Amino acid sequence: MIRRRPVTLFSLSFLDCICCGFGAIILLFVLTIGSQTTSLRDLRDRLQEIMKERLAELVQYRSRREDRQRTATRSNIEVEEARKQQESLKLAVSRLELQIKDRLVSHRALMAEILRLKEDLSTRQKTPELILPIPKTPVGMPISPSTHIVFVIDTSGSMRDSTTERIWPVVVQKIEETLDLYPQAKFIQVLDADGHFVLARSTDQQWVPDAPETRDAIKRAVRRYSVYSESNPVPGILQALKRLFDPNDPAMKMNIFIFGDEFTGTADSVLRAADQLNPADENGKRPVIISAVGFPTAVQLDFAMSNTGVKFANLMRELTYQHGGAYIAVVDY
Repeated sequence: MIRRRPVTLFSLSFLDCICCGFGAIILLFVLTIGSQTTSLRDLRDRLQEIMKERLAELVQYRSRREDRQRTATRSNIEVEEARKQQESLKLAVSRLELQIKDRLVSHRALMAEILRLKEDLSTRQKTPELILPIPKTPVGMPISPSTHIVFVIDTSGSMRDSTTERIWPVVVQKIEETLDLYPQAKFIQVLDADGHFVLARSTDQQWVPDAPETRDAIKRAVRRYSVYSESNPVPGILQALKRLFDPNDPAMKMNIFIFGDEFTGTADSVLRAADQLNPADENGKRPVIISAVGFPTAVQLDFAMSNTGVKFANLMRELTYQHGGAYIAVVDY
């Protein structure tokens, strides 16, 4: 009996083919992976280049935006400056218009005064009169026993010589004449209309003992005083009553002399304040006497300002009457 060889389903050759096929597949897979990695690397590099380009463009956009913002800021600043200049010009135009109106009023008043003077001149030419010279007279103040004397002087522009910008010599002359009326005074002080002390700061805003050298120093200080005050003596009057008057000193006999030419406020409030600071006793007498000397510079220099000169005269007349003094108007100025 012939013995048969066993039949195998998978021979060695078949297995070799299968292995070779799998190897080929694996090799193709490996090769395919390598080519994909290269493509990915190229894609990544391209994306990085695109990102760099976009970042560069973004930087440029930001730079342009900042430039535009700076330009817009400068434009806003220029617009604001132009607006402020426009407002300043409008204010300047308004001030000029007011000045023109004031000048027109002054011009009309001047023309009216010239017309009145012409009429007066024509009348005088028809009936000539004998004009006698009037000699200059000293200040006719009523003399009262005073131990303390205060001068309140208006040092505004209307009380100064326009060429030298110093106080009018006639003002210093009237101060000297007033001092001559009180040779026995013990203490003196000088304030401007704003309440500032005219004498040296070494006085420490207190009384200065009266002496010939003190009176000379007062005349020099007033003549050379360079601080311009307001045309309103009220602050100086109230300052003198508050700072220099001592109600606890029975021996003090204080006298205030006001030198000025204008007043721009209202008289009622001033009279009330002075009445509170210098009250009258049961006999109607007040501890401080207030007198005044008026100069007609406001009326002579500008007719539009004559109203302030009249208000000053009315206030001083009432104030000096209530406080036991006198108001003297200087006419030979």
